[in-house]
Amino acid sequence: MPVKMDIRADMMDAHMYAFKRSVLQQVLDQKDTFQSLKQDVLPYLVRSQLKSEILLNGIQQAEENGNAKSSSQNSHMILSRILSNASAPRFHELYALGPDGSAPVQRTHKCCAYIAGSSKYCVRLNSIQAFMDINRDVIGEASHLSGYSFSAQKYVIHPSAEIGSKTTVGPQCMVGEGSQMGDKCSVKRSVIGRHCRIGSNVKVVNSIVMNHVTIGDGCSIQGSVICSNVHLQERVVLKDCQVGAGFVVSAGCEYKGESLARKEK
Repeated sequence: MPVKMDIRADMMDAHMYAFKRSVLQQVLDQKDTFQSLKQDVLPYLVRSQLKSEILLNGIQQAEENGNAKSSSQNSHMILSRILSNASAPRFHELYALGPDGSAPVQRTHKCCAYIAGSSKYCVRLNSIQAFMDINRDVIGEASHLSGYSFSAQKYVIHPSAEIGSKTTVGPQCMVGEGSQMGDKCSVKRSVIGRHCRIGSNVKVVNSIVMNHVTIGDGCSIQGSVICSNVHLQERVVLKDCQVGAGFVVSAGCEYKGESLARKEK
């Protein structure tokens, strides 16, 4: 029976893997030199997924009888049978037994991939830029993932958030629970987390501000990620920066393209 197979080169590894515990433990017990799931374990499982004692026993028996042609035919027949059942939910159980259904043999591994359809949202988060893009997507084209109902202006302001006089929140923005913003602030294409305290005359553009952040009057934040519990004092200017959790930026400081974090003690 001919085997039909599709080979594709347009997929991207999402770096998310799920293993049956017994199969993974068996592999690790045999291959104690494996150090990486992606580079060691997965290639091994893919190479060995159709190899089993069923196949080996069939070949060995034919070779012992001196019939190479029979060996080849038997091998092809068993391989076709394995492939035809590869999508069966009980695949591992089926091939945990020998050809006669009784003799236990080495389990055959089954490697599968989930292919997300065009209607699914699936991205790889492996950089600061990707993190910012995903946050913008969640308040933009993938807003259904946020769990919030967006206004006609396409932004979300939590009912418990407080917005000052003449403060504007543009499209694709989110202001989280319990956050407070002073007067004459401007927020564009940005996410403001929960319980933030933002003074007056503050500009936030293309940025992510996490939870419990304090921002003083007159600050300007552009293209930056501000982690939780950060304190920006008055008139701080940040452009394309990342500020680590709990960091304090002194009043009047200006940074461009910097990564700011507390020093480890």
